[in-house]
Amino acid sequence: MSPIRNIARLTAVAALAMGLSACISVFPKTKPAGLYRFGEAQVSAPKGPPGAMFSVLKTPSTFTRAAAGDRILTSSQGQVAYIADARWVSSASVLFEEAVARAFENDPGRARLIGRGEVAKADLALRLEVRTFETDYVNGPKAAPEVVVSVRGVLNRNTDRTLVGDKVFEARVKAADNRVSAIVPAYDKAVAQVLGEIVGWVNAASPAVAG
Repeated sequence: MSPIRNIARLTAVAALAMGLSACISVFPKTKPAGLYRFGEAQVSAPKGPPGAMFSVLKTPSTFTRAAAGDRILTSSQGQVAYIADARWVSSASVLFEEAVARAFENDPGRARLIGRGEVAKADLALRLEVRTFETDYVNGPKAAPEVVVSVRGVLNRNTDRTLVGDKVFEARVKAADNRVSAIVPAYDKAVAQVLGEIVGWVNAASPAVAG
């Protein structure tokens, strides 16, 4: 290729790049979504009966599909929507699983969660179904909403799959204001309340292990 053609080609590429940069600069700047998390509030569980420790196999939780992702679900008079410009830092289902693990790790009770693949033999199997996980505008779209977290817990004896317990846990926590910065702490409190009840329930179910 001759020097003249080479220079002409480089000039054309540079001109195209400048043209593209000029085009990109005219697009409006979008506001970045705020990132939030839940599940870090302290979980307080009722003290269970005394005795030896036992292990619990926690299967993956099921999560209502509309709320399982990173968007914050709202409900108002039968209509559902997501809060604009706000996201969970990870999907809600992942944050919930992490919160469950922390709740059992920090609790001094007898129940100890074990994961799939661990060598330890599980005495009980725990399944959690998150049925409701949303911001409920019970008094209209302008009033401070309630955060609703509802979880069904199912306990089985691991050896023969005998049902040990089946219970629904629900927490309703009113946000201090109709702002994301006030709604997120309500999620924290609701999740902590539900998990505290679940941990206490699992610890209290321990006598069924020997049954």
